[in-house]
Amino acid sequence: MKILWSPWRSKYIESFSDEGNNNSCFVCDAIEKKEEAKERLVVFRSEHSIVLMNKFPYNAGHLLVCPLKHISTMDELNEIELLDFIKVVRKSINVLDEAMAPHGFNVGINIGRVAGAGLPEHIHFHIIPRWNGDTSFISLIADTKVISQSMVEIYDKVYEIFNRKDK
Repeated sequence: MKILWSPWRSKYIESFSDEGNNNSCFVCDAIEKKEEAKERLVVFRSEHSIVLMNKFPYNAGHLLVCPLKHISTMDELNEIELLDFIKVVRKSINVLDEAMAPHGFNVGINIGRVAGAGLPEHIHFHIIPRWNGDTSFISLIADTKVISQSMVEIYDKVYEIFNRKDK
């Protein structure tokens, strides 16, 4: 068996306590604590959804789009909430396209812990900008993931575009 190591993800994995012992949802905390929006990496809110930068990104600009409701399946959203959710996904792609000019995107949703959901209780889309050559030898030989832009710089730019009046 071959093993692919990704030690840069250990901070993410360690951020979760044992199942059943962690009653906190970082998405709900961000929803409730509006005054801490920047600290919690919130870049946009709609009537039924919220967008946060991923604190442990796979790539620069990695966003999470979440419904405001604490739910674990898409079926728990009514039609209006579901439409808002997917429109905010589309808006997020357009904002990242303008802000960062990636060559493409990975857009996905993990439903349930076995599907890879690190937060299975609060459904969310991952939107990950991708560039030709955004993976390199460094991750293979040095156990290191290179993210070439400052999270603060990306936050400020993405926040400004999301919240412009013309968007």
